[in-house]
Amino acid sequence: MPTQVRRRFLLGALALSLPALALLSFSLLRPTPTLFGAELIRHKRLPSLAYGVHLSIWWNETARARDFEYVRLMRFGYAKQVFGWRDIQPLETQPADWSIADDIVAEANYRGVKLVARLGKPPDWAIRLGRNEYEPPFDEYAFAQFCGAIAARYKGRIVGYQIWNEPNLSREWLGKTPNAAAYVKVLAPCAEAIRAADPQAIVFTAGLAPTGTLSPHSIPDTLYLKQMYQLGAARYYDVLGVNAPGYALPPETPPDDPRLDGHSWQVFRHVEVVRALQVAHGDGHKQIAILEMGWTTDQRDTITAPDGSQQPNPYRWHAVTEEQQAAYLVAAFEYAARHWRPWMSLMVVLYLADLSWTPENEEYWWALNDPGFDQRMRPAFFALANAPRYIDDTYIPPILNGINPYTPLPPRQK
Repeated sequence: MPTQVRRRFLLGALALSLPALALLSFSLLRPTPTLFGAELIRHKRLPSLAYGVHLSIWWNETARARDFEYVRLMRFGYAKQVFGWRDIQPLETQPADWSIADDIVAEANYRGVKLVARLGKPPDWAIRLGRNEYEPPFDEYAFAQFCGAIAARYKGRIVGYQIWNEPNLSREWLGKTPNAAAYVKVLAPCAEAIRAADPQAIVFTAGLAPTGTLSPHSIPDTLYLKQMYQLGAARYYDVLGVNAPGYALPPETPPDDPRLDGHSWQVFRHVEVVRALQVAHGDGHKQIAILEMGWTTDQRDTITAPDGSQQPNPYRWHAVTEEQQAAYLVAAFEYAARHWRPWMSLMVVLYLADLSWTPENEEYWWALNDPGFDQRMRPAFFALANAPRYIDDTYIPPILNGINPYTPLPPRQK
């Protein structure tokens, strides 16, 4: 056979084999049996997997359309955005201002992106710092009214609501000593208000900060979650939220890796420890969502302290390169597809950058792009956009050269 004919024959055979290879790769990534109660999932509130990214678009109208379009270009179906209570109702005596929230919800709906709202950030008028640690440091009943109001206003237009973020850290609990009983007192009335206003909306617990430190400033996430279950939190959520930063190691690193010296919270697969707790407390029929995941690239030696002085960078020890960040994020989704379906649902990547972030912001180093309008998309953005998808039993192949999966937008409704 002539060389040119043989080359065309081989290329043709390769092209014919691509669909078969895609099916083979999906079959190899079907979830394998685990000890984490996959058989307990009877009714999924969300697909497994669901692909999401955290946005920061509240204060910039121009960035909203752009960033929701980035979500579409990434082929992600979900976005998460903070809906701050103080930003909507800064004054108790004045009506709530829903104008920015309305615009964000409308933009998400227009672009076909499913929206998850993270609720928190109490206004000054609702803060109650004089309470003991077993009570929330703000008015939980006023917060519940806010939860009900937002769920009623956006019924059927916001997929779900995350109730607070990392309450096991004092820095996220208005500086007060964290306490699981106090958080459950927030979760319960807020969840009930959301369910009354929009029975189809999904209630997510706060993602807890993975930490092994027990002090007045933090409680290990596993201990905090056990306390939540003992206090009856299972009644007040639909999907258990977790936060899963990967720190310095690849996502497949097991939680019992000897290098961790028992500190499983330092790896992405710490999620498995949390899932085992969920199953052990009789709640394994519910899914888990990763509400924050990523790897930081902050390799600076020092950072600027609030007083202007330079101090050692506390994030340096778990920083990776941009190329590692990209590879680890793709591998994290593939690991979840292989081992965590159907109990793993939404996985939210940090972040599409806020326009105002600078290298002095911790969040800057987790982002998928540089801030600003003339920004650079970092390797992780392209790696995630091009990677395959595993959604329930559907395999969506990676983007190949010459294939454009972009779908034009419909005309806006006037």
